[in-house]
Amino acid sequence: MRNKKLLLQPRSKEEIYGPALTKAKRDIAALDPWEAAFKAAVDYRETGEGQGEWSVLFWNKRYKVTYPDGKVTEEDTGAVPPFSTLLIILHYLINADGTPLAEHWVSFREFPGGQGYWPVFQGRTALKLAKTFGRDKEAFEKAARVLGGEKLSFGDSSFLFRMFPRLWMAVVLNLADEEFGPSVQVLFDGSAGHYLPTEDLVILGEMLTHRLIREAQKG
Repeated sequence: MRNKKLLLQPRSKEEIYGPALTKAKRDIAALDPWEAAFKAAVDYRETGEGQGEWSVLFWNKRYKVTYPDGKVTEEDTGAVPPFSTLLIILHYLINADGTPLAEHWVSFREFPGGQGYWPVFQGRTALKLAKTFGRDKEAFEKAARVLGGEKLSFGDSSFLFRMFPRLWMAVVLNLADEEFGPSVQVLFDGSAGHYLPTEDLVILGEMLTHRLIREAQKG
């Protein structure tokens, strides 16, 4: 009985993210740091023999990533970011292959495995955003601007978010009217799959959704 109860205990973040973090740090150590910096469009500097650090701009905030051990901290404060942010940053450096921005927007479904993840992605992003902002364009635009969004011309309102130097997202809001309910599209630059695996794009979309809603709740 006691073993059964242990199995039902919620897992810590260390247990959930630990294996992925261990693998990411191993992959970071195997990189050529200068080549990785070039492909990801980030800065790199040597700090000693066989050691250095990248300066990675993620969503308008800079993070220091050390090489070869893959430690991630905020440049301004030295704080360690949440596990999800930490992993996203490491995965960006690991997966970046230097592909230029496609300069066109695509649905999440177009990435490898995206069709299978589509219901999950929609449930964690577009449906939540439509519920929050579907009748409140002003609140959407205010929240988007606070988060560094840049105005686009799609739908009733839309914004570009430069998540990484070579990974951009867009959110397009279509307000409710007499015939149709509200809808939201969460889009990626077509090259996004060259910088993060599809599972991480889900997490990135969820991060953006959460922050937009949280800003709106501040009033």
